[in-house]
Amino acid sequence: MSELTTVARPYAKAAFDFALEQGALDKWADMLEFAAVVAKDETVASFLSSSATVGKTAEVFIGVCGDELDDNAKNFVKVLAENERLPALSAVSELYQTFRAEYEKEVEVDVTSAVKLLKAQQTELSKALEQRLQRKIKLNCSVDKSIIGGLVIEAGDVVIDGTLRGKLDRLAYALQS
Repeated sequence: MSELTTVARPYAKAAFDFALEQGALDKWADMLEFAAVVAKDETVASFLSSSATVGKTAEVFIGVCGDELDDNAKNFVKVLAENERLPALSAVSELYQTFRAEYEKEVEVDVTSAVKLLKAQQTELSKALEQRLQRKIKLNCSVDKSIIGGLVIEAGDVVIDGTLRGKLDRLAYALQS
């Protein structure tokens, strides 16, 4: 997977820089996401791994995508095909989203709780996290019945375990020290 990420990074960066220059971050995100879904399709994936010529590969792939891609995105697909990088499209799309989130100073935060959070609780939590992380927050809330109480908050590398189990574990560790 890391090899695929390494291969995809320069293409994702180029697509991001171009989209930023054109003021079309959303449009490019949609096009790359669509192209990634097409590339993941079993039939298309087997075609991409076949011995078809580069020109034929790009032509068929663009034909499958249809009007979902504009001329610039079609050129991007042709460059990927010429360099035999079409199978890396899903990684390109993911990295593009990462570059975009970094540019927009937005972070996706996964919040797991014992019960569903109310809108007011989500708003309050979002405001507190915005202050702490100095970024716009996009909350992804989920429920885990195994949590007795509290929350687990995951934002990139930051994990905040505010569950009762976590507090009891920390207390037990402190008592053993």
